[in-house]
Amino acid sequence: MKKTFVNVLLFIFVFSVSAQKKTAGNYVYKTECLGIELDGSQTVKAWGNGRNRLDAVEQAKKNALRDVIFRGILEGKQDCNQKPLVFEVNAQEKYEDYFNLFFTDGGEYRNFISLRDERIGDKLNRDRKKTAESVTNGLILRVLRSDLKVKLISDKIIKQ
Repeated sequence: MKKTFVNVLLFIFVFSVSAQKKTAGNYVYKTECLGIELDGSQTVKAWGNGRNRLDAVEQAKKNALRDVIFRGILEGKQDCNQKPLVFEVNAQEKYEDYFNLFFTDGGEYRNFISLRDERIGDKLNRDRKKTAESVTNGLILRVLRSDLKVKLISDKIIKQ
């Protein structure tokens, strides 16, 4: 009787642990502003999701730029520039070919991201969430907002 009871408890424990799923990859983390610099850049904490750490880091860079261009940064410090660079409705769809090329792996988006603000300790201890299928990483980076604005004006995406 005692052995059967222990086996039933063990059985319930094993199945309850295996039934739990990690949901870090499904949660949407928002980009938050940590500060602004006098050169017109913003320091942000951005999140990305990918198959491995490198994919997640690259996706975080793209997410930070996408938020600055189209959505604006609403989380974090209030003294940050919260307005998006592009105010035009559906601009991402209208200029889809341009932005698909801009955000390709190894594309031009890398010219407007700097990891200067990330310290060695931050690199080793990046916020990281992991599920069986994917990795979610958060990193601190600087978006060169003024340079990005000049680029979008010269490419006739936004008007001055």
